[in-house]
Amino acid sequence: MSLPWHLYLMAALYIFAGLNHFRVPKMYTKIIPPLFPSPKTLNAIAGVAEVVLGILLCIPKTSGYAALGIMALLIAVFPANVYMYINDNASLGLSKQIRFIRLPLQVVLLYWAYYYI
Repeated sequence: MSLPWHLYLMAALYIFAGLNHFRVPKMYTKIIPPLFPSPKTLNAIAGVAEVVLGILLCIPKTSGYAALGIMALLIAVFPANVYMYINDNASLGLSKQIRFIRLPLQVVLLYWAYYYI
């Protein structure tokens, strides 16, 4: 069974993003709300999850489960996107408008993952 090219695109994006959690961890730990414990650990967990789920997307027998996992991950990290939007110290230098766009973008990413279930 062959998978569509756009699934591989999604997989590549998540694998790249996951690896980026380890390449530039401060970028991610900075947007984790302070009420969450151990930002470094949470960043590492998210990075590993993105890489593993990205790889699993490329395997026909696991791609649907991986898409579900990505949906769960997107929901789990949504508080970081909200925190980034409302807290200028977590803005990573992005404008308020760009940070706002990240919020509905999560819905688009959720739908993209849902498409492969």
